[in-house]
Amino acid sequence: MKAIITTLSLILFAVPAFAVDTTQTYNSGILVLLFVGFCALLIIAQLVPAVLTLFGMTKAAVQGSRKTASAKN
Repeated sequence: MKAIITTLSLILFAVPAFAVDTTQTYNSGILVLLFVGFCALLIIAQLVPAVLTLFGMTKAAVQGSRKTASAKN
């Protein structure tokens, strides 16, 4: 049994990996890069106001809780 496992493991390790050929890693043009950059710009343009609104809401909630805490005292 041990001889069979050893033989199978040697055969499996000797088989080369059928990996992708990496000689051509990147073959896209400038238009693809411009499109991806434009998509990233759209995402960032929507993210900035969302973060500013989140900070504003958090600041208003903290100020509201301070007012209620001072009113209770």
